[in-house]
Amino acid sequence: MTTPTRSRRRAGAALTPPVALTPPGALTALAAVVALAALAAPTAAFAEGDDDPNLNQILDVDLAVVHGPWTLEAGHVDMGPKFVDGRWTFLIHDDAAKADADATSVWRYPEETVLRVIDQAALPVPDDPAYSFVGAEPGASVWVVPQTQNPDVVWLGWNTQDPEVMASIDRGVTLSLTGMQGPGVMTTYLQSGSFGEPQLLWDSRLADPQPIWVDVNTHTHANWVFTEPGVYLLRLEATADLVDGSTVTDTQVIRFAVGTDTPVDDAAAAVWDGGEDPAPAAETPPAASAADATDSAAGAAAGGAAGEAAGRDPLVTVLVGAIGVVAAGLIAGGTVVIVRGQRAKRRALDATRGGAR
Repeated sequence: MTTPTRSRRRAGAALTPPVALTPPGALTALAAVVALAALAAPTAAFAEGDDDPNLNQILDVDLAVVHGPWTLEAGHVDMGPKFVDGRWTFLIHDDAAKADADATSVWRYPEETVLRVIDQAALPVPDDPAYSFVGAEPGASVWVVPQTQNPDVVWLGWNTQDPEVMASIDRGVTLSLTGMQGPGVMTTYLQSGSFGEPQLLWDSRLADPQPIWVDVNTHTHANWVFTEPGVYLLRLEATADLVDGSTVTDTQVIRFAVGTDTPVDDAAAAVWDGGEDPAPAAETPPAASAADATDSAAGAAAGGAAGEAAGRDPLVTVLVGAIGVVAAGLIAGGTVVIVRGQRAKRRALDATRGGAR
């Protein structure tokens, strides 16, 4: 069965080839960090008030949820929770109207949607130990869905901006990778600033669930790296405590066809066999607290930065050490994250009442 494809491209757009920087002496290690742009053009994503205008959006409360097989290979795409007929449901936001004023943005069901990562997404792994977590040797080609939009490649992120979701959740959502099946390694990471260390969020080689905390009214994009072409199934779980004291959760499998030669129909027909089938949306026991989730992510970032600094040039060590200090501050500031979330929630709801885009 051939599925419709939405592909949005800009004339003349192309990937910028990576530039090899090899200055002598003490700046060599620092240049390797700069060369990381070969994997992603970084942008701040977790912080409130990001400068990237593409991250500013207000979702219409009446945005339709549609059925039908569909393929997305370019343009803006978010995953996120929405209440469908009163049921907490994890969906894919196809923001077609962002690139085409005549198109209509909709929510789609993950089991009916394939994210196609074509060969224009292929990039070489930088020769930098900071990216050893990718699971491929330096110089090897990997397929990258970037944190900063490349108009030739699907741009995948997540959001907690549906108006009913914002009005119902207490502080935010715990989004967890609970499994992956595919021919290679999949990693998801964030990078903030030109010299920031990558913050690893998800690694498909880990067996245990990997939770991240997503504040209310958050719109985030990250780097998604696949080491081999083929069909990948990612099992993601979205859990939240509601203001009425209940807890909701939904688990869905996100389908990727990585590589231009990978048949989309294979991804559409693939069956999850890596464990329990995705459960329908339902109430579950309370999830980990927001502070626990924040501590876990920040602690991992701090530990990773400290480990990488050990064998580096002193200048890079200073930079990495600063990143570790920031991460430690996040651990101590878990309450600030919660308070900021309540402010963001109030502002977002006020904006929605004033007229959604």
